Amino acid sequence: MTDPQPAAPATSRTHRLDALPVTRRHLRLLTGSGVGWLFDAMDVGLISYVIAQLVVVWRVPAAELSWVASAGFLGMAVGATLGGLLADRVGRRQVFALTLLVYGLATGASALAGSVAVLLVLRFVVGLGLGAELPVASTLVSEFAPPRIRGRAVVVLESFWAVGWILAALVGYLVVPLGDDGWRWALALGAAPALYAVVVRRGLPESVRFLEQRGRHDEAEQVVAAFEGSRAVGHDGRTGAQVRDAAAGDARVDAAPPVDAPADVPADAPTTARARLAALWAPGARRSTAALWLVWFTVNFSYYGAFIWLPSLLHADGHTLVRSFEFTLIITLGQLPGYAAAAFLVETWGRRRTLAAFLVGSAVAAGLFAVASGDGQIIGAGLLLSFFNLGAWGALYAVTPELYPTAVRTTGAGWAAGVGRIASIVAPLAVPPLRDLGGTGLLFGVFAAVFVIAAAGALALPERAGSRLD
Repeated sequence: MTDPQPAAPATSRTHRLDALPVTRRHLRLLTGSGVGWLFDAMDVGLISYVIAQLVVVWRVPAAELSWVASAGFLGMAVGATLGGLLADRVGRRQVFALTLLVYGLATGASALAGSVAVLLVLRFVVGLGLGAELPVASTLVSEFAPPRIRGRAVVVLESFWAVGWILAALVGYLVVPLGDDGWRWALALGAAPALYAVVVRRGLPESVRFLEQRGRHDEAEQVVAAFEGSRAVGHDGRTGAQVRDAAAGDARVDAAPPVDAPADVPADAPTTARARLAALWAPGARRSTAALWLVWFTVNFSYYGAFIWLPSLLHADGHTLVRSFEFTLIITLGQLPGYAAAAFLVETWGRRRTLAAFLVGSAVAAGLFAVASGDGQIIGAGLLLSFFNLGAWGALYAVTPELYPTAVRTTGAGWAAGVGRIASIVAPLAVPPLRDLGGTGLLFGVFAAVFVIAAAGALALPERAGSRLD
């Protein structure tokens, strides 16, 4: 009698998910998350046009209106930190939908504001939703994307930001100048995310890694099976599982493993908010967290300091309000090719080198903007700044979720974003006095120096391109 063959080890659901090719469900997840990201960018971008018009319509000093932008970023700082903790507790999809609902309703209400004080309060509430959404959405996409294209998928997700910012520029250019209440109609359009929250809640899957960690194995199995049964992109209509097995040299589709297949969840995974926060500063994660927070802080300071005030800065330098909106729209178009370049380079150069290179490019572009004099030089330097700065954002969002395990992934991403939002609070407040002190040249010279510091921080980050998340 022959000896029985040993049973083949069960394959964990996360391994099955990571082994899949890109399927239509991957694209649906990326697009669904990206639309939410687009609305986020549109809302943040609109406030720059609102401020520029309110300076004229309400006759409020720019320094006072800078608090409107900072109130939104204060809300984003709180939302990012709390949203990350909440997403590690109740799930990525639930928090994603909730954030869309919160900031969509608050943006619509902002259109009815009759004073700076009311607008301040509503922008804070808007920020709560905006801040929580971004790290949660990027983590959700990162946890589903196959490792070989994970960074590229997150950069593509981030590229929806450019589309939203361009839409904000179009609304600012076409709607805001229509009359004294143009800014109200612009903010009313920003209420669309409240409706989209229903789509997110019903149409996007929950993270398999989160479900496994919470012991919800039946739900995790259903999600993985749905991705395996989805058609692969560009493979003659075969399902993802068929393409995966064919690539492994086995055309037979194995039966799904039992629902208690092993998962990549450590037994000592932190389960409380305090433990998750402490894990970010454990010996193995301390250096990464410090470098990540430095990069998030410096990138936020320079990006929001420059782009939130750009229409107002151009107007203050002698351009008409409509002309400044037109220049801002043109400059914003440079964001899309920046994302495209970063999406290619994060999987060839790696996350760290791409991030550092784009931050150095941002520093050079900011320096050129500081000395620009004619319209052509202003637009050219602005396009370069858009290209490099937004490419850096794409690489930063790609690397952030990869630095932490599942149990603290959105906590780590949320707190990094929250620390960055502190800089985005300070930046709008710092712009008016810096400009009064030394003009646009000094202002963008400061931004250039801060970008150099960000590049140094990026070089201290670990490289995780192509590695599994757990």
